[in-house]
Amino acid sequence: MTRPIPLRKRLLVRLLITSVLIAICSVAATAWLAVETTTRAIQEEQGQVLTEDMDILRQLSGYAATHRDWSGVGKTVRALSDRTGRRIALTAPDRTPIADSETRKTALPPRAAAAVDPLHTDTFTEPGAQRTGIDPRAVGPFRLPSAERERVRLLAEKRRACFSNNGVETRITHMPSGRSVLTDEEGTVDGGQVPTPCADGVLNTPTATEEKALAELNTYAGDCLKRVGGKFPSIFAATLDITNRAMPTRYLGLKGQTGIDTTGDQNKQAQECVDRARRQQLEPYVAPAAELFLGRGDSTVPHFDMSAANKAKVTGVAGLVLALTVAVTVLVATRLVRPLRALTHAAQQPPEQHVRVPVTTQDETGILAVAFNDLADRRERMEAQRKAMVADIAHELRTPLTNIRGWLEVTRDGVVDPDPELLASLHDEAVVLQRVIDDLQDLAAADAGTLRLHREPVRADELLEQVVAAHRVAAEAAGVRLHTAVTASKGSHGSDGSHGSDATPWLDADPVRMRQALGNLVSNAIRHTPADGTITLSCCHHDDEVVFEVADTGSGIAPEDLPSVFERFWRAEKSRSRRTGGSGLGLSIVRQLVTAHGGTVTVTSELGTGSVFTLRLPDAR
Repeated sequence: MTRPIPLRKRLLVRLLITSVLIAICSVAATAWLAVETTTRAIQEEQGQVLTEDMDILRQLSGYAATHRDWSGVGKTVRALSDRTGRRIALTAPDRTPIADSETRKTALPPRAAAAVDPLHTDTFTEPGAQRTGIDPRAVGPFRLPSAERERVRLLAEKRRACFSNNGVETRITHMPSGRSVLTDEEGTVDGGQVPTPCADGVLNTPTATEEKALAELNTYAGDCLKRVGGKFPSIFAATLDITNRAMPTRYLGLKGQTGIDTTGDQNKQAQECVDRARRQQLEPYVAPAAELFLGRGDSTVPHFDMSAANKAKVTGVAGLVLALTVAVTVLVATRLVRPLRALTHAAQQPPEQHVRVPVTTQDETGILAVAFNDLADRRERMEAQRKAMVADIAHELRTPLTNIRGWLEVTRDGVVDPDPELLASLHDEAVVLQRVIDDLQDLAAADAGTLRLHREPVRADELLEQVVAAHRVAAEAAGVRLHTAVTASKGSHGSDGSHGSDATPWLDADPVRMRQALGNLVSNAIRHTPADGTITLSCCHHDDEVVFEVADTGSGIAPEDLPSVFERFWRAEKSRSRRTGGSGLGLSIVRQLVTAHGGTVTVTSELGTGSVFTLRLPDAR
């Protein structure tokens, strides 16, 4: 009786535990991943929003720095809004609308995100902004006309060539004002150290436009200093600072008279006047200050809120997932275990009952059930064959042994004298007995895989001639004619393994075993071919194979008997009479020998016409 399976080892329990563990791990991993992903996404979104805000402010500040008013800014606002997906609105300081990407009349955010003023900016809004907070793109009267730009560019080309000839590599950079300057790989203007042959000062000399703008700047700065009053030198000079890319269009230096010193406070007040003068000079060329409103990103910072409600939702979803997992696992496991239990029960039944199991599914379990039923069918057939084989062996051995025993007993009792004729009869019976035992031994060796083959190159025509010679006497006694036919093929081997010149088919085989296989076919054909019949042994080369055929003009085989021809102890005579000879093992041995050589054997037959046995073996090439 089968012992009960412990609960912890049952397939259903193990599947259930595995599914629950997988569900728990999945829920935990999903929750952790959701939190981490959401937090990271929020952080990335915050950084992206900040970057977008700075880019919007930078572009609008650049527009203000290069335009005298905001009349055409609507197109720029809409383009920025389309690219960022944000609402962008510009108003005057008193909330008078200038431009708005939102076509609907909706309220603006409660406070502005930033002020757009190119005269009061910083390096975070626009890289390269001047220390005084002026957008470097605001150049005003320092913007060069096309003619002066071209002249300065040519001077820059000439100077770059001079630098290159003296081993200094530079490139031409165009400033917002249109002036061309030389910079090296580190961004230093004029390559740091200027070679002596190139220090002509022509490129850095202000143009007429720049001279005029510098004079205006000096006037504004001088007026400021006069209003401030105090002890200041009376001479100030404004010049271009070409070497400073942060202030490319002007530099106002305090130039004192000989013998006059200035204090730190005086320089500070002078610099303040310079800043006022610069803004005063640029104010007519830039758009007025405006307020920038953005549709999102300027209020409270979003964050992941793991509140009690969220915790309850997560817990509820996790519980639901676990419940569904358990239910589905129980359902699937039950459907999986039921056919397995049926298979186990069927396998535990006595072998002689040959129990089958019903096939209810088309999945792996159904395939297993089909395989189990096939195995039961094969086992039943093998059992029937085993019983039949035992009976056949007993029958085959009983007849010669009975004859031998009977004649020995009557001879021992003196009833019959042991004359040569009796001894010859006993010898024939012993030969029959020996043949059956040898055939059984060959089949047993083939089944066990211990059948030895001594392969060597064999000529097909010689093999056929040897078989015919061995059976010529028996054929003549039966009145049957033996013929051979060999079809030559190109590229065959000679007896030494090289290509022969006669183009006869060759094969790599055991000549003794091949003569045995062909001999069994010939012997079988002689027994079933009437007098004046013909047996033809032919050979040809076809598709890298050597094909042997043994064709007779005998009685033939019924179609329903063809599948059983190569079974052991099978005879066409249902009475199992030995009048025609044979033990019923010859064709089984033929199949085993051909299979051992890597070939196949088939048969075609027609009642009253004859049979054709075909052997296909690999050639020796």
